[in-house]
Amino acid sequence: MSNNLAHKFRTGLSPKQFIDSMTKNQDQFLDWHNQFDWVSESDREFFESLNNRDDLRCLILAAEWCGDVVRNVPVVFRALEHSGIPVEVLIIEQHDDVMEQFLTMGGRAIPIVIFADTGGFVLGQWGPRPKHVQAVMTRFKQENPDREAPDYEDKIKAARQEMMAQYGEGTGYQQVIVQELRDVLSSF
Repeated sequence: MSNNLAHKFRTGLSPKQFIDSMTKNQDQFLDWHNQFDWVSESDREFFESLNNRDDLRCLILAAEWCGDVVRNVPVVFRALEHSGIPVEVLIIEQHDDVMEQFLTMGGRAIPIVIFADTGGFVLGQWGPRPKHVQAVMTRFKQENPDREAPDYEDKIKAARQEMMAQYGEGTGYQQVIVQELRDVLSSF
């Protein structure tokens, strides 16, 4: 496993290119994007203060077909748009080598937001979803390790419904993502 992704810089899509290229879920993506608002002035100021740093890069493993990408990446885009951190989207199907380095509990889950320095060394990551939502899937996988079990499909469907309930109806989850991103960025 490589901890350096410099070879991936300038191979992805800008946030605008990613949005413009979407043929699925674009309206829903833009809806979440447009609903974003800073709840905390302190958080907004933190992200703006990152403009003083020129040593960070962000790569996001994503795909337009993924519900968690459609819900979570708009928040990441909005939080980082005033930070000065260059952001690129790596489409999962085109970057299997990177996905293999950032598995979640041994599986492929997106989005994965990767922060690296200008030399490409990985400093931290976030994703695929807010911790309280991911906890549902973590518990499910621990309790249901056999994918061939006769009731596996019913149980994963129930887990996905519970994850949607954890996201909630409105945009409250967006503040959770902002705080989790802030925590990651504050660690280096």
